[in-house]
Amino acid sequence: MTKDTFNQIASGWYNFRHWSIFTKELEVLAKRWQKGKLLNLGCAHGPDFLPFKQSFELYGVDFSSEMIKYAQKYAQKFNFEVKLDVADVRQLPYPDETFEQAISIATYHHIKGETERQKALDELKRVLKPGGEAFITVWNYYQFRFWLKPRETTVPWRQKHKTLYRYYYLFSYGELERLVKKAGFQVLKSFSESTYHCPVKFFSRNICLLVKKND
Repeated sequence: MTKDTFNQIASGWYNFRHWSIFTKELEVLAKRWQKGKLLNLGCAHGPDFLPFKQSFELYGVDFSSEMIKYAQKYAQKFNFEVKLDVADVRQLPYPDETFEQAISIATYHHIKGETERQKALDELKRVLKPGGEAFITVWNYYQFRFWLKPRETTVPWRQKHKTLYRYYYLFSYGELERLVKKAGFQVLKSFSESTYHCPVKFFSRNICLLVKKND
């Protein structure tokens, strides 16, 4: 199971991904949003909180209890407060319309089944306030390394004397945009990660969306 895999790799992940690979994008969003109650979906060990630590009320969920332990450690290290819960993004432990903003970095591509992915996006909409915005990233099926491979794949993580496999569903730009619109979001911006320098976003490693909950 993906959950068990992430519990096992949490300590290595804390060191390997100690800094967010989306720092530039998140800093832009922190300036755009300025303040508010912000939810980090699939927060892992917590590096994506850093650009928001000054002016936001922070919440985070992850289905891996070990990742949440490391997120607590990360928050202590970088001196910020965050309310963390072990929870599935398809069933969030918050009332309707709780948050002004949300981020979901590399989370939805770990969910198996379109119905379940849609359920997660529906939950995101439920907990956002009307007019609330969310930033979503997933892996792109059309990045070069996945050409001629199936949409559903596993990616190895080598740890000591064993190899663990993480499940991924690889999205296209059009598919992700269709799912968020079905959930009731307006796509404000659809773009590649800042480290991708080709003018054609179609082949980027990551798909990035900024979306807004319709009033």
